[in-house]
Amino acid sequence: MTNPRYAPHDPRFAQFVDLDQAPRIISSGHIWAEGPVWAGTHLYFNDVPSKRMWRWNETDGSIVALENSEFANGNTTDLDGYMISCEHGGRRVVRRLDPTDPDSVQVLAENFDGKRLNSPNDVVVASDGSVWFTDPPYGINSDAEGYPAESEIGGNYVFRLSPEGALTAVATDFDKPNGLAFSPDESLLYIADSGAIKGASFPGFDYKLPHHIRVFDVKDGTLSNSRIFAVIEPGVPDGFRVDTEGYVWTSALDGIRCLDRAGELIGKILLPEPTSNCCFGGPDGTDLFITSSSHVYRVKTTRRGAESLRSKAK
Repeated sequence: MTNPRYAPHDPRFAQFVDLDQAPRIISSGHIWAEGPVWAGTHLYFNDVPSKRMWRWNETDGSIVALENSEFANGNTTDLDGYMISCEHGGRRVVRRLDPTDPDSVQVLAENFDGKRLNSPNDVVVASDGSVWFTDPPYGINSDAEGYPAESEIGGNYVFRLSPEGALTAVATDFDKPNGLAFSPDESLLYIADSGAIKGASFPGFDYKLPHHIRVFDVKDGTLSNSRIFAVIEPGVPDGFRVDTEGYVWTSALDGIRCLDRAGELIGKILLPEPTSNCCFGGPDGTDLFITSSSHVYRVKTTRRGAESLRSKAK
């Protein structure tokens, strides 16, 4: 019998997830869990409002890895396995040489044209080593997940940091750019626009504003041919991942949605709280870790993240 936490919409979903095995809570008691990333032998994730980064594995359970993460949100790993982290409070993107040491960081980006970034939110690294990240205003809108301030840039952009260190705005027409992920061959970049929510201190949704994922063609470090890939409702798309076959696993108000390459719904993982993000990881790379408000869940799947292909090609 299918567990009530799953809502299959296509027979393929039963091949991706064991529908009889409920999502397992592996960590709880957080305010707003975000930014899951599997790095080495551990899952790391942020509790953004508490300014803490947490670490989990099967043996040790969940423990605080970093007491002051500067309201860090999205995380990924670079080609050398180091964590790349977006700080709302620091208004910068950093490489963490040691995720447990707040001083063991290299600043990758904090200014654009001499002006401070807003509050970098989510990040992905391409196979050429370039770092792509979104820069919405959530960390400067209130003190719930950053420090109130006016935007110096005057917009909410998507950026590319070249391997040589040049920072370029590759998309400037988003309301509030959020999660992002490449297709397996990196010919496409998916970017969420969560404009329908203003931020943690501003409850509710304005569905007249964007709540969709857009997809772009990628060539020579530039984006073109923007189109809407999927509209997410209820809620907004926040963080998401793409698996090795191009299926998109995105957060929503009611959990995680699995979408095929055409944007059609394959199935849902239904969770009782608003859901922020997910990532693939674990010893064999097929665990789906989900950050959902005060909890972190693990779901056993048959999928692996597209970033695993990048790692093997390195």
